[in-house]
Amino acid sequence: MKINYSRLRRTAFAALLLITASVSFVAQSSEETAVRAVVQQVFSQLQSHDYSSVYDSLPSSTRTRLPKSRFVSSLQRAQDRYVLDRIDIGKVRVSGNLAVVDTELFGRISQPFPAEGKIAVQQYLVREDGKWRVATGDNGTIQRFLKSNPAFARKFPIRQPRIYVKQGNKWVEFKGVGFRG
Repeated sequence: MKINYSRLRRTAFAALLLITASVSFVAQSSEETAVRAVVQQVFSQLQSHDYSSVYDSLPSSTRTRLPKSRFVSSLQRAQDRYVLDRIDIGKVRVSGNLAVVDTELFGRISQPFPAEGKIAVQQYLVREDGKWRVATGDNGTIQRFLKSNPAFARKFPIRQPRIYVKQGNKWVEFKGVGFRG
């Protein structure tokens, strides 16, 4: 029996490619799952008014600039204005130590007028010391990470949050004072 080494090499190479692609897919899926879990955890902490834990999930550069007491008291002052009901976590994209997640947060607001509300926002996360940290709202930190990863920045530029209120059965974008649509 004659062994076709060329065919054997091609088969082995194809198997190696398949294994590598599978490992890469599993690793990517694992990263996306980890990012999704952090976004859900922070949302749950906000829902339960555990602002101290939310602060701990911020990147170190944010925590350095913003004292915990000021962060917590700011959220405590705002907690009577809204109630968070649920979050829809959409597409997750991870590249190295940066991730972006499309989310929609649903809740009820009491000020400036009572209404059902929804915020469509990209959640940016950065990995520090092996942990995903939520950088959403900290444009300085996000810009630094995007600057160090221009390909990711071109694909996923920062989008301003979009705020909606429910009128009848339709979501209508809120373009009140200080908000852009």
